[in-house]
Order: sequence, then C-alpha cells, then structure tokens
Amino acid sequence: MKSVRVLGLTVLIVGFVLGACSPEFEDINYGTDQCDYCKMTIVDNKFSAQLVTKKGRNYKFDAIECMIWFLNDEYVNREDVYAMRVADYTNPGNMLDAEKAYYLISPQIRSPMGANLAAFPSMDVAQDYQNKLDGEIYTLDELFDVLKKRKRNMEHDHHHHH
Repeated sequence: MKSVRVLGLTVLIVGFVLGACSPEFEDINYGTDQCDYCKMTIVDNKFSAQLVTKKGRNYKFDAIECMIWFLNDEYVNREDVYAMRVADYTNPGNMLDAEKAYYLISPQIRSPMGANLAAFPSMDVAQDYQNKLDGEIYTLDELFDVLKKRKRNMEHDHHHHH
C-alpha cells in the first residue's frame, strides 16, 4: 500500500519537471535586442512584443505591428505559436497576454513602425485612452486583418519609414 503512494508522488514530481519545459519567454534586452521582423534595435518598452513557438523558439519585436506582420507573412505559422505577449502601453515594461489585450490604433500613438498601435490590459482602459486619443479599438484577431490591409497600403506609400 505504501509503495503506491510513493509512486504517485514520483509521478507528480516528474510531471512538474516536464511541465517546466514548456516554452518560455526570454526577457527583452532593451537597447541591444534586435526586432526579428524589421531588424531595428528594440528600445521602447511601451510598444514591444514577443512570441514563443511550441518548440521554444523566441522572437522579439520592437513593435506589436512587427509581430503581427511577421505572422501575417508566415515566417511562423500561427498554429505553431505557443504564446504571444505585448507591451502594456499604460505600464511600460509590463507584458500582457496578446490574446487577452485590447488594441488601439490612433494617430496620437507613435509606435516605432508607423502603425500607431498600442496594447491595453482591458476594454475599459482601452476606451479611456480612446476617449483621449480617438482611434479604433481592436481585438487581436481583428488586428491581424486590419494590419494585413494596412501593410498592402503602406507598401504603396513608403515615405513612412524612419
């Protein structure tokens, strides 16, 4: 009887050890890490984003739009993404689950790659900022569609790069 309990505990411990191998985000080193999409140095912790694949490969971005374009261009398939996170505009340095965040696109928001895009932790917070800054609020899935269209337009209008 006693040996069953020991076995149960062993299984639990092994489970924990294996669980620790789930893909993890690496910290972004601001000022040194390069955006995996546009190759600019990642400097602004209000706009950064990152994703980790199911195989544990980390990708870092200087702007949320770079992560979206990276996936839209299928450098990585969305099915292979384990998790994505985006900088919290209201709390720089804090990262939000990209699937749960709300996104505001407003001309008042100066994101690095010109999509005027920032992420917020909740709809309420996004609406507070929308009241101040105008613009449109999107979910992550809506953002993929919007930026797919925007990029086509931006490719015709290249003076936006700095």
